[in-house]
Amino acid sequence: MPDFPIILAPMEDISDPPFRILCKEFGVDLMFTEFVSSEGLIRDAGKSAKKLDIFEAERPIGVQVFGHDVYSMLKAVEKIEKVEPEIIDLNFGCPVKKVVAKGAGAALLRDLDKMQKMTTEIVKHTHLPVTVKTRLGWDENHIVINEVAKRLQDAGIQALSIHGRTRKQMYGGTADWDKIAAVKNNPGIQIPIFANGDIKTPEDAKQIRDKYKLDGAMIGRAAIGNPWIFKQIKQYLQTGKTTETPTVSERVEICKKHLELAIKWKGERLGILETRPHYSNYFKAIPNFKPYRIKLVTEDNYDNILSVFEEIKQRFQAV
Repeated sequence: MPDFPIILAPMEDISDPPFRILCKEFGVDLMFTEFVSSEGLIRDAGKSAKKLDIFEAERPIGVQVFGHDVYSMLKAVEKIEKVEPEIIDLNFGCPVKKVVAKGAGAALLRDLDKMQKMTTEIVKHTHLPVTVKTRLGWDENHIVINEVAKRLQDAGIQALSIHGRTRKQMYGGTADWDKIAAVKNNPGIQIPIFANGDIKTPEDAKQIRDKYKLDGAMIGRAAIGNPWIFKQIKQYLQTGKTTETPTVSERVEICKKHLELAIKWKGERLGILETRPHYSNYFKAIPNFKPYRIKLVTEDNYDNILSVFEEIKQRFQAV
């Protein structure tokens, strides 16, 4: 692992194996699975179990798990250990209502005793390194991240990723990197602190490293339809220059590979369906692209999709 890793954040319906493999090819240092429900895992729910699919090309990788019950989390960890990830990551930051309503994700920011107890038990229960991803606090009146970091370090975690927003903010407003840096600058905190939230460009990542002195940058939404961001960031950190954004033809090849990986993983029908949401992101801001986007998201035959890709190449060859 480099001194300043560039990390792919866990994102529901985004960071699945096909997307992760592409990110790996573009130089990401560490990735996490979509977050997995502990209750789903222990009930052998098919969707939850499928999220544990890991391919050798993706490593090192962490499995992120969420839940509200210590017993269920421990049983889920036992199942996760069987796929031999490098890390188990605990989600104490998901702001989505259906997760929070069950007492999981960001809900734990309102019960730090339970958060610490759960973490302590999991660390004792597994031989794998345990990390945590969380937020600054429940809302602006309850910024608890400094106490959270100290408690989780005491519980035995190996690193902490902090999204610089509160649960109330969801994904609105601006991520507060200063508050993340304050955790890092606390002399009592010895574990690595990774920043997450609004890291959209190579220049942002450089700030996280050089100005805020954090230990790594976790990229989430900025990587959607843009897996080459990892290559651009790493080149910029090393040389001060960035690679060009891929041409439309190059994006077509990336899309084609994404589709092929998805089909290999889930079969032709599901692979085609699950790749559809990615096309708009891959071709974002391309003028007059709408007719081709409609074709891509309605076509259900692999050979016909390849024909659409060729049409796109011909139509936008100079872009």
